[in-house]
Amino acid sequence: MRLSFTKLEGIILLCVGFAGLLFIMHGSELGNEPSTLAKPKYKPVSLSSLSAVSAELKTLQWLPVCQENKSMESIEDFSKLPAHIQSFLLYRHCRSFPQILNSPNKCGGSAASKNVYLLLAIKSSPGNYERRAIIRQTWGEETSYEGAHVKRIFLSGTSTNEREDPHLRQLLQIESQIYGDILQWDFHDTFFNLTLKQFLFHVWLNEYCPGANFIFNGDDDVFVNTFNVISYLLSHEAEEHLFVGQLIANVGPIREAGSKYYVPVQVTASKSYPMYCGGGGILMSKYTALAIYNKSQDIQLFPIDDVFLGMCLEKAGLVPASHMGMRTVGVHVPSAKLDSFNPCYYRELLMVHRFVPYQMLVMWKAIQDPHLDCGQKFSVYLGS
Repeated sequence: MRLSFTKLEGIILLCVGFAGLLFIMHGSELGNEPSTLAKPKYKPVSLSSLSAVSAELKTLQWLPVCQENKSMESIEDFSKLPAHIQSFLLYRHCRSFPQILNSPNKCGGSAASKNVYLLLAIKSSPGNYERRAIIRQTWGEETSYEGAHVKRIFLSGTSTNEREDPHLRQLLQIESQIYGDILQWDFHDTFFNLTLKQFLFHVWLNEYCPGANFIFNGDDDVFVNTFNVISYLLSHEAEEHLFVGQLIANVGPIREAGSKYYVPVQVTASKSYPMYCGGGGILMSKYTALAIYNKSQDIQLFPIDDVFLGMCLEKAGLVPASHMGMRTVGVHVPSAKLDSFNPCYYRELLMVHRFVPYQMLVMWKAIQDPHLDCGQKFSVYLGS
């Protein structure tokens, strides 16, 4: 979450250079050389003017605006916590980060965004170029289904590998120039920072694409049957609140330190989570997305992004819903003799988690094959 030393050096030099330029211009007034030309008047450089420059730079997000919360170090057994949890607690209050890449016209502007029927918001780490490339060719293609316009945006942070990060920034910059579908913020792209992606995406959505009728929020290793998603949404347009996925209920924080989902009592003393949907893939309406945005402003950030969304829904008085067509833990076939990768299983579903890029391409072509013959044994879709 910190700026690199090289970047900070550049910022300091920029400020010093700016102040020096003002000083030189002011100093030129003090000379006694005669001139027939009227000299421009410059105000003396003062501490207040330098403060104004600093404030302006912060507004432009050139300077770091969030520091460690050192008081967290006084928490009981803080030093014994894993490094990533210590970091989360020290920076938990940070919600504003410089945006490296933006796509302000993705939805045609705030007013025109109502013409976007479905916005695909896909969480993607900087190095996952192949996944993004395949998604653009398959279920994430920006096109229209039965008159319903689909738009796509990828959500990314920065690489934790300092050596690779400059090159990956260049990669995302190139993708952004070609496709205009990258949102990147200057924080490390880690598991515990997925909540930051979620929070900042809703900030972006509220500003640049508030009229999008529906949002699919998911990972870049999921397979989405966009045809079925659009059909499902067309049949649920009358519902103001919509938040569906694979429902998770009656669970709480995992206290085992070796788990990826380890959340110690220092983060939350609560023993239970609100109901939520698995973060691999969620469908929501614009009404629900706005409710999440509004409530997220007042809720303390939580390291598990899908649980955080559940917290926002609970505070808004809304409940998530289950949809058997959304499989965040994959497809389980009824018999070991059947191939779980058979397209007949996916032709009726909305979304399935855990696909590698080549599988996405193969499956996307297969489910559109008009000659695909699926018998009753492949019926896995259980409706809404």
